[in-house]
Amino acid sequence: MKKTINFISIASLFILAASAFKPVNHELEIGAAIPKPDFKMMDVSGKEVSLADAKSENGLLVIFSCNTCPYVKLSETRIKETAALAKKNNFGVIIVNSNEAQRDADDSFDAMKKYAVVQGYDFKYVLDKNSQLADAFGATRTPHCFLFNKTGLVYRGAIDDNIKDENDAKEHFLKDAIVAAALGKSIKTNSSKSVGCSIKRLEEK
Repeated sequence: MKKTINFISIASLFILAASAFKPVNHELEIGAAIPKPDFKMMDVSGKEVSLADAKSENGLLVIFSCNTCPYVKLSETRIKETAALAKKNNFGVIIVNSNEAQRDADDSFDAMKKYAVVQGYDFKYVLDKNSQLADAFGATRTPHCFLFNKTGLVYRGAIDDNIKDENDAKEHFLKDAIVAAALGKSIKTNSSKSVGCSIKRLEEK
């Protein structure tokens, strides 16, 4: 009886520990429609925008990012280059900061505005309150990229195959996907593993 009680107590502790963390949905499936298209988020411009607002003629590029992650900092040039390529090919671009657990630190809205100015962002950079959009996408990392054409998701994952050094990248997944999608062609690699920092979600209370 004593052993059984001890086992139950230990199992209960594991359950309680697991329940303290916010569950994350599975990563969005290829072909899926844009989740929460009308969910309004505050942009660094001071205006509220949604994914539907950001979408353009050929679709939408969504990148979950932040101000602080070392992998984002390694990708700063690539993020701006792929965003420019997407805009050139008539895709809307929106960068989403879902690091809700760091709003009192370097991922605050004021810090986002300053970061966007320093980076020269000419696209939307929005605050995802309570990580609601990240949850809907099943996004887990920064940077984590999702490209939609007119009908649904056509690419998800990393920018390329070398997060540490863009000069040594052999596969440019996101750029290739943007060009192919704009031409209405099939995408060679429609999914890859996102490598980066974890999105800093709040723990459930």
